[in-house]
Amino acid sequence: MSAYVIITSKMKLDGDLMFERRMPEENEELQLLSLKEDHFNDLKSKDIKPAKLQESFVSFANSDGGELFVGIMDAKENGERIIGITKPEDANNFISVLLEETKPAVENVELEYIDFEDRGLILHISIPKSTQVHYTSQDECFIRVNAEKRKIKGDRILKLAYSKGSIPYEKKIVDIVELEDIIEGPHLDNYMSRVGSKQDPKTFLRKQRLLTKFEDELKPNVSCVLLFDEEPQATLDTRCAIKVYRLKTTGNEYKRELLAFEPKTINGTIEEQIKEVKMIVNSILNDATFIVDGKTSKLLYPPDALHEILVNAVIHRDYSINDDIHVKIFDNRIEILSPGKLPGYITVQNIYQERYSRNPNLVRMLHNAPNPVNHDIGEGLDTARNELKKVGLVEPLIEETDNAVVITLRHERIATLEQIIMDYLQSNPYVTNKIVRELSGNSDINKVKQALQRLRKEGKIQLVNSNARKFDYKYELTL
Repeated sequence: MSAYVIITSKMKLDGDLMFERRMPEENEELQLLSLKEDHFNDLKSKDIKPAKLQESFVSFANSDGGELFVGIMDAKENGERIIGITKPEDANNFISVLLEETKPAVENVELEYIDFEDRGLILHISIPKSTQVHYTSQDECFIRVNAEKRKIKGDRILKLAYSKGSIPYEKKIVDIVELEDIIEGPHLDNYMSRVGSKQDPKTFLRKQRLLTKFEDELKPNVSCVLLFDEEPQATLDTRCAIKVYRLKTTGNEYKRELLAFEPKTINGTIEEQIKEVKMIVNSILNDATFIVDGKTSKLLYPPDALHEILVNAVIHRDYSINDDIHVKIFDNRIEILSPGKLPGYITVQNIYQERYSRNPNLVRMLHNAPNPVNHDIGEGLDTARNELKKVGLVEPLIEETDNAVVITLRHERIATLEQIIMDYLQSNPYVTNKIVRELSGNSDINKVKQALQRLRKEGKIQLVNSNARKFDYKYELTL
């Protein structure tokens, strides 16, 4: 049974918390000793100084979270590596520095002791990904990069805060825009008319938090420009367009000779971008095909799934990053790259359950319009997953890179390979490994081979010609 204690900033540490412990689980010692220090795990000697341990603690909280194990020697050391804390009170200095002197306090840290008896207690500290930027007691800021902690300063700390959403970049002042440019432009008037507002335009913008005070003057901020400026891509310091590519390949490499046409760049306000990119992508998909056994078949993606993922990319991206959104349409998938890591405490693992908006003003303003492009925070990916399931396609693949989130809609069927094979043979004389891969969207030749072999063993299919070479095998229904 777990002996975790979950610590929040509202809890006062006392002696009782220090005595929670458990015995190691089966094979846990081997697992701990084989653990490699990486982006999510770090092993520390019990003799480490609390201030040095705090640096690693802060680096995990500022990055993607992680696990600290105190009482395990480095793998380079000879002899016994588990040399733990003798008694829980010996860890009080560690816990006090980490939980009471980190600025601000890290919420929902989990603590436990793993009792290795005569070799002592391992202090296991589980640090969640945090919505805040944290500092050590020495006012130093660290992030985790692979297996190392790295100190950052100045602009890098500000960029970290933008990435997390703890400082909203959407409220940053845009110096070169005059308030009158927004008020006299067509987009604000159109929006206010649609939402039925009779307020003075300046009052409306101020109350919607689209103006930020600067030297006793209210200036348009990034959200205001994205929503209502006539040329936001020319106005903002960072790139905020959408680029659409059609690549005639199923491979991963981007090569200019694979382009069906020059990439299209979509500019304009956020609403204009979403509407135009949908039209362009739908137009491309109307002509997008893939080949099955020499026959041309259309790529079929549910429009609602595509819409929700495009909207998600636009409203939740990190606008402080100098890059556009990229929509790449391949022969067997669509990849949508949205600049910026997942905000706050959102991870790839909890993205369907948790809710956190990096750009709450943008989300709210778009949601308040009639027939909004977005319905609510967090619903988009759920809708996309459900729509793909309805047409028999696998759920979106969500990946986080160093500086972006990539969501891939794969033209890969949910049905088992065996079911796909049997369905195809109901109306076709034979099937091959290649045909099954084209039909299913599964490019793993060995997985398809295994499915074919299973059906042969079950007596459901047979070789058309048992003397054919392996690479020329064709299969038919057993008579």
